[in-house]
Amino acid sequence: MMRIAILGATSQIAKDLIISFSAEADKYLHLFARRPNEVTRWLKEIGLSERYLVDDYAVFGTQEFDTILNFVGVGNPAQAAAMGASIFDITLQYDELALNYIRQYPECRYIFLSSGAAYGSSFDAPVDADTKAIISINNLQPQDWYAVAKLHAECRHRTLVHLPIVDIRVFNYFSHTQDMEARFLITDIVRAIRDRIVLKTSADYMVRDFIGPDDFHQLVSAILSSPATNNVVDCYSKAPIDKLTLLEAMQAHFGLQYEVMQISTGVNATGSKPYYYSLNTSAASFGYHPRFTSLKGVLKEMDLARQSLVKTHNDVKIFI
Repeated sequence: MMRIAILGATSQIAKDLIISFSAEADKYLHLFARRPNEVTRWLKEIGLSERYLVDDYAVFGTQEFDTILNFVGVGNPAQAAAMGASIFDITLQYDELALNYIRQYPECRYIFLSSGAAYGSSFDAPVDADTKAIISINNLQPQDWYAVAKLHAECRHRTLVHLPIVDIRVFNYFSHTQDMEARFLITDIVRAIRDRIVLKTSADYMVRDFIGPDDFHQLVSAILSSPATNNVVDCYSKAPIDKLTLLEAMQAHFGLQYEVMQISTGVNATGSKPYYYSLNTSAASFGYHPRFTSLKGVLKEMDLARQSLVKTHNDVKIFI
């Protein structure tokens, strides 16, 4: 039985992974959160009540774990902007919580959820294994703080070469369970379909590589099944997708109405990212082979979301 501590269990990507793990009898999860009651209520809603222990961080460290997964952080650009410089303290606080544990128990693995933002705020081309992180050290802006906090954590982890730490850089994640009020392009699309309104989007060209719950679960499982190491991997699907192709697919499959504008229409909390994805496939060395392209993954999650994406008008539920 693998004993896994989940830090940041209120995170949506953590919740998706918890659901995926729930089908595996060889894994026992202990969930930690700043709001444990919220996690307990969620477990009850999805039929996993009493399945796992849920605690706040005051009791963390009193149990034995084989793996720690750290999901503490922010889930969308608006949160990152609102959090401001405090992202440094929060990232460090919970990273040190995990590091202090594995210093005491060096056989325990530690998986840290990092971000593609660790490469910096400029993505004029997709990153790869040779890309260097670029930080404007003499002109740091608020949109740089999230990236620097993640980069700082990664640098700290690489210095601890004797400890089994793997950082997973997430670029673009989409799940039918995530907060559809978040200000990402994909969630803006979902709301436009749900509310039957015209999506107004900028003419800026962009490419995204969406990983979903299934492939993320596969990636984490591949890391856990491999020999312990100190390393970092980038998330990727079988193929990325450009903005126009995504819009056309959403129009064809779900009736999206959209209008291309010559102005910026999104929340730019972590910098402009026209090519926000990675060609670094080093995760394959762990045995990770994604099942879905970005498009197929998004379509799958959108199909799962159909029954919950409703709008009530005169007490009548209208489904997409």
